[in-house]
Amino acid sequence: MSLLPVAEAQNRLLSRAKPVETSETLDLAEAEGRVLARDLTSKLTQPPFNSSAMDGYALRRDDAPEPGAVLRLIGISAAGRAFEGEVGKGETVRIFTGAPVPSGADSVLLQEDAERLDDGTIRTTFPVRQNQHVRPRGQDFVEGEAVLPAGTMLDFTRLTVAAGMNNATVEVRRKPLVAILATGDELLPPGSQPGPAQIIASNGFGIAALARKAGAEVLDLGIAPDDQAAITAAIGKAEAAGADVIVTIGGASVGDHDLVRATLTAAGMELDFWQIAMRPGKPLMVGSLGPIHVLGLPGNPVSSLVCSLLFLEPLIRRLASLPPVRREATAETAISLRANDHRQDYLRARLAKSATGGWIAEPFGKQDSSMMKVFAAADCLVIRPPHAGELPAGAPCPVMLLRPDLLA
Repeated sequence: MSLLPVAEAQNRLLSRAKPVETSETLDLAEAEGRVLARDLTSKLTQPPFNSSAMDGYALRRDDAPEPGAVLRLIGISAAGRAFEGEVGKGETVRIFTGAPVPSGADSVLLQEDAERLDDGTIRTTFPVRQNQHVRPRGQDFVEGEAVLPAGTMLDFTRLTVAAGMNNATVEVRRKPLVAILATGDELLPPGSQPGPAQIIASNGFGIAALARKAGAEVLDLGIAPDDQAAITAAIGKAEAAGADVIVTIGGASVGDHDLVRATLTAAGMELDFWQIAMRPGKPLMVGSLGPIHVLGLPGNPVSSLVCSLLFLEPLIRRLASLPPVRREATAETAISLRANDHRQDYLRARLAKSATGGWIAEPFGKQDSSMMKVFAAADCLVIRPPHAGELPAGAPCPVMLLRPDLLA
């Protein structure tokens, strides 16, 4: 099987990814970042009455078309304590922001545009417009109105209106479930004492964090040894849990002990593609096990994380009905970059601001895919397309941000 270009591999993966359709009901306080499964309608009308937008005096506009009108003060209307009477000719009511406009009144005069007189009257010092500073009933929304359509992601503004519509709960789409399985006889969990031929399993923690950040729930399947029965049992747990994605780490290459691909195939996986024209991350495997998406990631830490950024994150976002994460940017390379071969390179690099406010990317000298410390210190990946020519220092180059908040 020939090496597949990165863009084509991404398109093939995402083209068959359909959003999760099942839903769950959550308390509004737990729904931030979730996607509505149904239109969210209002259970009341807002405002529920004509209300004042300012502190001032509720009156009949015909009584005070010009400055100098004298009106008799007959009461007060405050938020939560409405004036129960009616404003008649030549009368006014002291009113506060959010309070109901009394019956008979049609406008509000600002408090600074009135002069209080000793005899309990006020004198207007500014002309009044019809309906001035009055928020009409239902100006925002009315009972039964579908304000937030299905597919809306609930952020801080939408949660506010959902609460204002008197919705204590919302029906949202279920988060995609991503099952993560590390494989290899050499792997031990953190906190263990590794033997001479053993290492600590680290990749799963970063991949799980990325998956959760992308909008998924994570099922940790632990570590399976290089044993077909153990791998089969772990796959069975993922299927029983209703996983939408199975992610395997390691064991998908061509060595005698790389059993993941063969075990998944025996379990019924249909292989879509394998081996990508990229560095790091060439031995990526993508397939499907019934309705479950399968991603077989390389075992090297950097390779697995780069592949997760390029393939797992956008897959989860598609399944969760969330927009893609914006990671693309342009920077100037701080050093000259040599010509590239047929594989797309992703070089770990630091970012700094230039004198003109742009980005300068400085790739690290060592790019070995096993070096986690370098990845942790990096801000971005410099992208070198296949067959790209030599790039001199100061030339623009595309980068993939590891922390998208750098764009803020």
